[in-house]
Amino acid sequence: MSKSKKMRNDEFFMRNKYKCVGKFNIPLVKKQTINLENIILRAYSDINKEMPLIDKLYGVHFFVDDYRFENVYAKPTYYLSTLSRYGFVLTPDYSLYADMPQAIQLFNLFKNRWCGAYWQAHGLKVIPTISWGLAQSYDFCFDGVEQDSIVAISTVGCRRAKLNFLRGYDKMLEKIKPETIICYGKTFPEMRGNIIEVPYFRNVKEVA
Repeated sequence: MSKSKKMRNDEFFMRNKYKCVGKFNIPLVKKQTINLENIILRAYSDINKEMPLIDKLYGVHFFVDDYRFENVYAKPTYYLSTLSRYGFVLTPDYSLYADMPQAIQLFNLFKNRWCGAYWQAHGLKVIPTISWGLAQSYDFCFDGVEQDSIVAISTVGCRRAKLNFLRGYDKMLEKIKPETIICYGKTFPEMRGNIIEVPYFRNVKEVA
């Protein structure tokens, strides 16, 4: 077998290695117990800065532009050691824009959950990031997460689409029944559940 063919076979095995659930066979991110006391989130786009003595105090979030973190799926082994320095990691927030073809939304969801399953298999603490588009996305966007899990969401950029956001949020509560919801950004008064609000401006520079 040629080296290139072996690499393709290895990648195929890796992409299909984890338990999948739901109509579209989305990789499952398992429920984990994680200490959320005094939670601080650090953007993935900032983690190249060397702060090795305090990294375990932080969780890594991916509430940044997709292009900034595409590499965690494309080259998962390369970034594993860096992410393992942190207390926990949120799954990548690949976009589920309403005007995207459903095939792309599904692939973005797959990448979100696959990264979480991969990281868990390598000993990282992982919190699934949940996002949604319009009602059509509800058929798949909550798949790949165990009920009663800790989950993460963001309200940043959702102020002008409040009604659509709240509809999806309520559907998430119905589907996943999350134990705790980490909300990156200011919450809406209508949001129910055990919510931990993390202001989006609370970054490393302000607490270091």
